[in-house]
Amino acid sequence: MKELILAEKPSVGRDIAKALGIHDQKKGYFENKQYIVTWALGHLVTNATPEEYDKKFKEWDLNVLPIIPEHMKHVVIKKTRSQYNTVQHLMKRDDVKSIIIATDAGREGELVARLIIEKARIKKPLKRLWISSVTEKAIRDGFKNLKSGKAYENLYKAALCRSEADWIVGINATRALTTKYDAQLSCGRVQTPTLNLVQMRQDEIQSFKPEKYYQMDIDVEGYKFKWTTAQGDKIFDLQRLESIKDKLNNKKGTISRIVKKKKTKYPQKLYDLTSLQQTAYQRYKMSAKETLNTMQSLYEQHKVLTYPRTDSNYLTTDMISSLKERVSSLSATPLKSHSVPLLKKEIRAGKHFVDNQKVSDHHAIVPTEVRPNMEQLSSREKYIYMLVAERFLEVLLPPYQYEETTVEIQAEGETFKLVQEVATDLGFKAIHQEQTVVKALPFKENEQVSIQRVNIISKDTEPPAYFNEGTLLKAMESPQRFFKLSDKKMSQTLNETGGIGTVATRADIIEKLYSSNVIEAVQGKIKTTPKGKQLLNLAPKQLTSPELTAKWEMKLTQIEKGQYQKEQFIKEMRDFTKEIISDIKNSDDKFKHDNITTTECPTCGKFMLKVKTKNGQMLVCQDPTCKTKKNQQRQTNARCPNCKKKLTLYGTGKNATYRCVCGHTETQAHMDERLKNRKTGKIGKKEMKKYMQNDEVENNPFKDALKGLKL
Repeated sequence: MKELILAEKPSVGRDIAKALGIHDQKKGYFENKQYIVTWALGHLVTNATPEEYDKKFKEWDLNVLPIIPEHMKHVVIKKTRSQYNTVQHLMKRDDVKSIIIATDAGREGELVARLIIEKARIKKPLKRLWISSVTEKAIRDGFKNLKSGKAYENLYKAALCRSEADWIVGINATRALTTKYDAQLSCGRVQTPTLNLVQMRQDEIQSFKPEKYYQMDIDVEGYKFKWTTAQGDKIFDLQRLESIKDKLNNKKGTISRIVKKKKTKYPQKLYDLTSLQQTAYQRYKMSAKETLNTMQSLYEQHKVLTYPRTDSNYLTTDMISSLKERVSSLSATPLKSHSVPLLKKEIRAGKHFVDNQKVSDHHAIVPTEVRPNMEQLSSREKYIYMLVAERFLEVLLPPYQYEETTVEIQAEGETFKLVQEVATDLGFKAIHQEQTVVKALPFKENEQVSIQRVNIISKDTEPPAYFNEGTLLKAMESPQRFFKLSDKKMSQTLNETGGIGTVATRADIIEKLYSSNVIEAVQGKIKTTPKGKQLLNLAPKQLTSPELTAKWEMKLTQIEKGQYQKEQFIKEMRDFTKEIISDIKNSDDKFKHDNITTTECPTCGKFMLKVKTKNGQMLVCQDPTCKTKKNQQRQTNARCPNCKKKLTLYGTGKNATYRCVCGHTETQAHMDERLKNRKTGKIGKKEMKKYMQNDEVENNPFKDALKGLKL
């Protein structure tokens, strides 16, 4: 008899098979005399659509809402049905005595496996592999300590509650708003509070009134000493500073104190997905979705980085033995000069990056033992890989050591300070900078010095910055810092559970807000559109705040502990849904299209709307049930042959046209021909392959035309 191991993804299935010595690979699974290892492809089973309950729900109709099924149905996802059939067949085999759930160690991972098992109607005994990393040692140790599936029944109930509640609330709220106001208005527990975050920050900036404040410093022997008081160095009273300046002019001061302190600075934590997305945006203006997709490629295709969808900044103790191999892999990168010396020493694991208690489902993102072929990586892949590699090396290198010298001057009853930092050991900072010699400060205690000049600097207080994709992700992680919540316990819950959305879904949420035309990016600043502002006014107030997520999480945690009933939670969600749908139906509010044009839809005849997208704009039909789009427009990275500025693409396919602000226009066919003949009139396979791998060229018609060729 055999045991079936169900992993969440093919890559993890392969890791488990390798760790257990299972080498016989078949279509969709591995097998030996003791085990069968198979996998889902993420989710294989999902919630049924409304029309799968009743055909009358196929048409969006306000009168039939709310849609609240008596029993929730789950269906096999069509795109991955073949893998589901494989898994189902293996589970039902007579020689399979039990099933080992080896999906991700967490709520969603439990849901992935249990939905498949329930859909296949399997009643065989269940065991649970619960590990936080997929190294061979961790897998083998995990199989020595398998848990009973019954121990995770409540975790599954909590996951099911969350999934069903999101479906009930999201489907009904979106359909109610869309049909009530005859506009595409999407609403949900995570996306609407995220939209509200953007609007709140925008309101704060627009209502901000700058105030002028002043700072003062003095010039002494070529150094600037800053004026400081117990209240700080800012003052709003110019007259006070002017009077201080008058009494200091042409006076002397005394070096009252010189303090030297040896200080240590440790590197930043290892990357989780959110912090990596933030850094990638700050340095390379890569969107959250771009970063995640690039990470996925480095993880699955190149196998040079670990699992990307993680919210942890730490490693587990079982990974310590693999650190040297991971460092060795970096000798094939520009970091060779820093990685090779490390290999000659004992690599010590510090508490600042190894802590089992701070790893949830997955450990931090770090390089694998696989040496990267940097020439095979696209430019974006190189950017992301090097960010992770640098941070990984930093935590292994010694801390940055420096001496901080503070010099104080007393003059006419006022205090002025100068602080100088001198590196004594660059430590981890050696990756980014070279040691420099800093001239020692030429001052002694009790020395009399001449004040050569007094400077008053005028500044204005500044509003907070608009969110960009990096800072918005961070805000979603900690929404309690921005919203006034009615209960401190809610803030604590949001802090403990990681805010709204998950590391795996936040990038998609932001993309959905863009595609719904409720937010837009203006020179990197994220702002709400007029449609977004109206949506916040029309949506139920309970869905514009993270309080709903906090309430849910508090109860879901209780369900996990067996302290709250699943049936009670679902009943409350149904009652809540009935309440918000009733409010929407009875509302007297109106929605006004402020972007309507005089262009008629070629399909239904209604006027079309001008919609801004992330890369341009297009016309879409105002009728939510009509999917017609036209005049698609986006900026490309293709350059004008005359002025070298970026060309704007209008339309799609063979009928596309490229235009430049200088007046240059060319068709898709002309663009293809121009690129093809740019050098010799012919282009070889090697050059084509290199051209297609260049990730810097977006929306490239030549690349699209070639993508079907096997090179």
